[in-house]
Amino acid sequence: MSKLPFQTLKAFSDAHPKPSNRHFQYGTAGFRTLGSTLDSVMFRVGVLAGLRSKRLDGKTIGVMVTASHNPEQDNGVKLVDPRGEMLEASWEGHATVLANAATTDEFLTALDALVKAVKIDVSKPARVVYARDTRSSGPALVAALEDGFKALGIEARDAGVTTTPILHYLVKAINTKGTPESYGEDSEDGYYKKLSGAFKKLVAGKTEPEPLVIDCANGVGAHAAAKLAEYLGNSIPLVLENIATSTPGVLNESCGADYVKTTQRLPPNLVDKLKPGQRACSLDGDADRLMYYYLDERGHFYMLDGDKIAALVAAFIVDLVRLAGLDSEIKVGVVQTAYANGASTKYLSERLPVKCVPTGVKHLHHAAEHYNIGVYFEANGHGTVLFSPTTQEKLAKHEPSTPAQSTALNHLINLTQLINQTVGDALSDMLLVEVVLTHKSYSGVEWNSLYADLPNRLVKVVVSDRNAFRTEDAERRLVSPHGLQTRIDELVRRYGGGRSFVRPSGTEDVVRVYAEASVRSQADGKDYPHVIGTSTYVVFVTELAFRVAGLVYDEAGGDPSRRPKEFL
Repeated sequence: MSKLPFQTLKAFSDAHPKPSNRHFQYGTAGFRTLGSTLDSVMFRVGVLAGLRSKRLDGKTIGVMVTASHNPEQDNGVKLVDPRGEMLEASWEGHATVLANAATTDEFLTALDALVKAVKIDVSKPARVVYARDTRSSGPALVAALEDGFKALGIEARDAGVTTTPILHYLVKAINTKGTPESYGEDSEDGYYKKLSGAFKKLVAGKTEPEPLVIDCANGVGAHAAAKLAEYLGNSIPLVLENIATSTPGVLNESCGADYVKTTQRLPPNLVDKLKPGQRACSLDGDADRLMYYYLDERGHFYMLDGDKIAALVAAFIVDLVRLAGLDSEIKVGVVQTAYANGASTKYLSERLPVKCVPTGVKHLHHAAEHYNIGVYFEANGHGTVLFSPTTQEKLAKHEPSTPAQSTALNHLINLTQLINQTVGDALSDMLLVEVVLTHKSYSGVEWNSLYADLPNRLVKVVVSDRNAFRTEDAERRLVSPHGLQTRIDELVRRYGGGRSFVRPSGTEDVVRVYAEASVRSQADGKDYPHVIGTSTYVVFVTELAFRVAGLVYDEAGGDPSRRPKEFL
C-alpha cells in the first residue's frame, strides 16, 4: 500500500489550524456551529471524505456545506455515503477525532491511525462531489474544504450552490450511473426532469390545483423551486415568497419550516398575502424540511406538519397497494420519533405498523428500510418514503388483472420516481403531497380533519453542556442528570393527558423540551404569548412545557436571576 502524502498534508494543515479551547462533534447533521470557527474542520472533512472514498474503492462521497434551519451566522458540513444515505455511524467517531486533533502533528498521527485501523488502501482513487447553501460564510469554508481535497489528490466535482437533497441525489446518481439501478441523470437538471416528469404523469387528467404559496426561507430552496417551476410548467402554479437569497441576515429569519413549526404561526410577511383556504408551505434553509399550513375563513392558522404529511401519504400508498392487488405481498410501515404527536401515532397505529426510534435521519431511514415500503417523517417536516429493492422489482414485474389494478400499479411506479428516496426532500415531498391532495380532492381542511392534534409545545433551553443529558427508550426518558426524569414525571402527572420528554439537540448547544396534553383551560388572568393559533384559551401544555424547561434550566446551573420569564 502507498503511504499518505504527509508532507503535502502538513503544509495544507498548517494553513488551517484548529482553534484552541473548542470541541467539535459530528452529530445528527454532521458538524454544525458558528461558521467563523469551522475553517480547520472543513479542511479535515475534505481529507476524511477522500479516505472514505478510498475505503469504498473509489466510489463518490458527497460533502454538503450547510446549517439547514440554523441562524445565518451558523454553518456546518456533513458527509454523504455512496447510496445517498448518511455517513456510516462508525465514521462519525473518526470525523470527531480528526476534527479535534489539537495540532497538525496530532492530526497526521490520527490520520495514520485511521488508515491502519480501517485498512484503507491509500493507492485507491478518491472521488467527491460537494455543494453549499447560500450562507455568506460558504465560499471561504468551501475553499478550506477544497484544500483538503488538494492535500490528498482527490478528484472533486463542484455542484455549486444547491439544496442538500439535490446533493444527495447527485451522489446516488453518480454511483449508479450505467448500472441497472441507475437513479437518474447525474445533474441538477436530471433531478428536475425526474421529479417533474413523474409528477405530470401522476396528475394527468386531474383538475389543475389552485396556486400553491411556497415560503423559501430566503435560502437555496428559492433557486431550486424557481427552476423546478420551469420544468413543471402548467401542471401546478407555484407562488414563491421569501426568495431574498443575497440579502444579509434574512435566511430563516421569521420564516421557513422551523419558524412555522416552533412558533405555530404564519411567517409575518405572509399574513396579508395568504387567502383563506389557500394552501401554503415552508421550506427550510437547505430545502430538506417541509411544513404545510392554511388559514380558515376567520383567519385562524392551521399547521400541517410532518405527522400530518405521514398520515396523508401513508394512507394513500396503502390504498394504492390494495388497489393494485399487492396488499398480501407488500407491507407498508411508518417510522416516527418521540416528537410525533400522540394523536398521529394513534391514527396511524390503527391502520398499519408504527415504530418509534431516536431522533435523527439515520435512525428513521434505517428503520424504514425494514419495511417493503417505509414511510418516515419527523414532526419537523423532514422525511421521505423508501421502496425496498425487492418491492421495486415486484412492481416492475407485476401483471395487473384489471384496468383499476393497472392504474394503481402505474401510480406506485411513478411514486418511486417522484420521491427522493435518498433523504428528506422538501420539494419532492411537496409534489408528493400535491399528488395526494389532487387525487383525493382534498383542501387543507379535509386533510387536517384526518385527526385532531393534541396541543403541543416545543421549547429550547440553552445549557453549558448538552452531553450531560443522556436518554433511553428512543429518547423518551432521561438517564442523566440523575433524578431529573423523576421530577419531570411528577410534573407531567398534574396535567390531563400530559406527555413530556427532554433530549439534547443533535445540531445546537441546547436541550429541547417537548410537551403535549389533551386538556385546555380557560385563561386564568394570564397572558400567554405562545398559545397555539389565535385561541382565547390557554393550552395547558404551554405551561407544562415551560415548567419542564424550568427544571432543565435549574439542573443545568442557570443563573436564577436570569431565569426566562416563561419558566416562572
